[in-house]
Amino acid sequence: MTADDLTAAFSSKVPVALASELVKQFFALRQDCATGTLGGSAPGKFVETLVQVLQFLDGGTFDPKPDVDGFLRTLDSKSSTLGEGLRICAARIGRAMYTLRNKRNIAHLGAIDPNQYDLRFLLHSAQWIMAELLRSLVGANMQEAGKLIEFVQIPLSPIIEDFGSHRLVLPDANIPDEILLLLRAEYPKEIRPPEVERSLSRRSRGSVRNALRDLWQDKMIEGDSKNGYRLTRKGYARATEI
Repeated sequence: MTADDLTAAFSSKVPVALASELVKQFFALRQDCATGTLGGSAPGKFVETLVQVLQFLDGGTFDPKPDVDGFLRTLDSKSSTLGEGLRICAARIGRAMYTLRNKRNIAHLGAIDPNQYDLRFLLHSAQWIMAELLRSLVGANMQEAGKLIEFVQIPLSPIIEDFGSHRLVLPDANIPDEILLLLRAEYPKEIRPPEVERSLSRRSRGSVRNALRDLWQDKMIEGDSKNGYRLTRKGYARATEI
């Protein structure tokens, strides 16, 4: 799964520009939270795009510059075609995010720095909203929706940095160990060799494929090059040790 898969899923029901912006802001927020930095993401823009998505889903049009707080504050009391998950829950969570952005501005001075727990709250809220949108928009294909929801709910890892299109193992490790760590981050799902190669792009393709073959021979992973590989119990234990 990649950011493009998310965009394509949302684009089936909302304009591609809105889908792209929502996904872009989500991954920027995730990146800020993962690296503990500020300024790369714009939580207010994420919520503004959420409002435009809700407007479009409800009425077929959206405001270029919506009254974000006003829309979210009154949505649950309006006549709407949206389900309660979006009309009430997502709207209230979005408003909480917008309030934090306005009143705290994600920039603080003082002995105790709340930036990190602010960012974590914003990320977890955005993950919930993305999952609920996927459930509502892609629900007809439950298997696909489930995979996408798992993708947006992936927890942050101190050793894996997620860039949306690929992941990067941050500590120095040999190729087999990098592969095991990547597979552990996706466990119990399979990962196909091209996905592994994207994440290990600093390594030669031949070396990556040889390492996959050796891990399979050692019963650390199971699967094949067509359908992908997943960790065995032996491989998962080894990845945990690493």
